[in-house]
Amino acid sequence: MREFSTSFQEHITSGATTLCTCWLIERNDGVKLGFTDHDVSIAFGGFVFAPAHGLDSSEITAKRGAQVDTSEVLGILHSSAISEDDIALGRFDSAKVTTYRVNWRNIWMREKMRVDTIGEIVRADGIFRAELRSQQQALNIVKGRRYQYLCDVLVGTNRCGIDTENPLYKGTGIVVSIENRTTLTLSGLSAFAPDWFAMGRAIWTSGKRLKLNDGIIRHDFSAGIVTLGFSEPVGDWVKAGDTVNVFVGCERRYSTCKSQFSNGINYQGFPHIPGNDHVFSYLKSGDTLDGEAIIK
Repeated sequence: MREFSTSFQEHITSGATTLCTCWLIERNDGVKLGFTDHDVSIAFGGFVFAPAHGLDSSEITAKRGAQVDTSEVLGILHSSAISEDDIALGRFDSAKVTTYRVNWRNIWMREKMRVDTIGEIVRADGIFRAELRSQQQALNIVKGRRYQYLCDVLVGTNRCGIDTENPLYKGTGIVVSIENRTTLTLSGLSAFAPDWFAMGRAIWTSGKRLKLNDGIIRHDFSAGIVTLGFSEPVGDWVKAGDTVNVFVGCERRYSTCKSQFSNGINYQGFPHIPGNDHVFSYLKSGDTLDGEAIIK
């Protein structure tokens, strides 16, 4: 059973409460938003919780053990802070939501009820329904390294060691045209060889996708025209003139790490794992079985 402070418990049991719910949403892009189901703004902890008329939460079911507790927040898309475009673009995916129960007559009398992450969001007829998943959700995320042939980190991360802010590995492109939902032509990237940004990433610096991170799966350069293919349908959300920073990609193979980046010493895979062809092979006369590295 949850235990509250003495003053808060006394207020609950008084029979005449003045309570409201406040939600602090912290998106992955650093944006923090405060909302309340009260009819006036409430401020505490350095945040202002704005009235969100029509915002309501469901009952919370607490489960025993490590099962994930879920609840829902149902609201009307009337606030400029929660737009349908931002939901569709995934800006609220996996956002952290802290729920408070507050005495609006005395904001010092409040309790933090739970901390969740936003799961599935459903939109229909101007209404959104956001699933809130409890902190046990983190137990479903794979942690640690994988024993595999391919490198298990993205190029540019700490364990990789490559500085992708180096002009050799980073370019700035300007959208020229939208070929289809996943393919764009850009200017400003003609100095880079084809496939240099394939398997890389793009961070938008203007337009509706501002600050969003998208994967690049294809980089073509022909007749002075640079074409990038994306892993997500970005074409619905960008227009000519939008700018984007693009970063070098890597196939995550040892040969690529060594030849393209001269970074074999930091390779985070296990390239000497025998493949299926070795497992199913048989001994032949003349085979070298001296235990040395498979790949040099």
